[in-house]
Amino acid sequence: MLTALFTFIFIFYLIFIGLLVFGIDKVEEFKLQDLQAKSKFSVIIPFRNEATNLPVLLEAIVNLNYPKTMFEVILVDDDSEDNSVSIIKKFLNSGTKKNNAAINNIRIIQNTRTSGSPKKDAITTAIKNSNYSWIITTDADCILPKYWLDAFDECIQINQPNCIAAPVTYLGKTSFFNRFQTLDFLSLQGATIGGFGIKKPFMCNGANFAYRKSEFNAVNGFVGNDTISSGDDVLLLEKFLNQNATKVHYLKSRQAIVTTAPSQNMDELVQQRLRWASKTKYYNNRFAKTIGLVVFLGNLMCLGLIPAVGFQFISIKIAIALFVIKFCIDFLLLFKTSRFFKQENLLVSYLFSSFIYPFFNVYVAFLSFFKSHEWKGRTFKK
Repeated sequence: MLTALFTFIFIFYLIFIGLLVFGIDKVEEFKLQDLQAKSKFSVIIPFRNEATNLPVLLEAIVNLNYPKTMFEVILVDDDSEDNSVSIIKKFLNSGTKKNNAAINNIRIIQNTRTSGSPKKDAITTAIKNSNYSWIITTDADCILPKYWLDAFDECIQINQPNCIAAPVTYLGKTSFFNRFQTLDFLSLQGATIGGFGIKKPFMCNGANFAYRKSEFNAVNGFVGNDTISSGDDVLLLEKFLNQNATKVHYLKSRQAIVTTAPSQNMDELVQQRLRWASKTKYYNNRFAKTIGLVVFLGNLMCLGLIPAVGFQFISIKIAIALFVIKFCIDFLLLFKTSRFFKQENLLVSYLFSSFIYPFFNVYVAFLSFFKSHEWKGRTFKK
């Protein structure tokens, strides 16, 4: 009986992850065609205590290839307690003295708090103060590629979407801890791309997310989920899908990949994952809920194989066969994703990570039922 239960769950895991693997190849890679720029963007970047990351971000903004008169950057200060604001002002003043036109489209505004989600408030505040028809959100700890806006513009010209999800990855030191995080993050990116490929989009990342301002207003922005601390990306994506799913696209372009640093320690990583997990109960997308449940059960069953074999409820041969099934389909998802991100070198850490990840996944899942999470020096209740 127990053997049948384990087998049933692993088969379901194989089917659903296999669908996502299939979907990755269904999303064609987007190649830039050197079209003349036509779209105008308001890039929105909320920040809180980002003094360490801001200098790199600001340099990346200045180095963007896109015509400076066709985009603006709105940095939203969310009550920073460090010298983040002074760093930005010093940078802007320095650019002004050097007559650097690239800094003229960068400005700082203060976040206006109206809800239980500081980041959503920051984005809403910036949108109200924005000048252009397309909104792109990213984070202050990100590095933006040179042709980032060019990729979005050409996607808009060719596909005429209302919403665009785009790729994000980690770029940090080569410790095992960082490789483990990056592999985990790549699996989420693979699931994101795969979901779009099978016409069942259910994930995106607010560090690289674009939409028409008119659509944001049409779906009433974050109204309805503004009491939730996170979800400025996925829960908004659900609204856009309900509005017109055919107008939601994934920009599978290497020129659009935004990079960010992984967590510095285990506590920071767990807090990040708890923040992400806090929004899952608010999903309305049935496919997203199903995938989440299947992934959790797949990892829980991996842990269950140990006592099941120990107490001789199932044979060791069956246990090994079931683990190998999960190992192989996970590897295939990571292989296809890492190939797009050109991070195949990370796969050497996959064997060890595959044994650790079930413990990590189940631990965070159970912890999310009982523990509040912290973010940027603030504690958010469940």
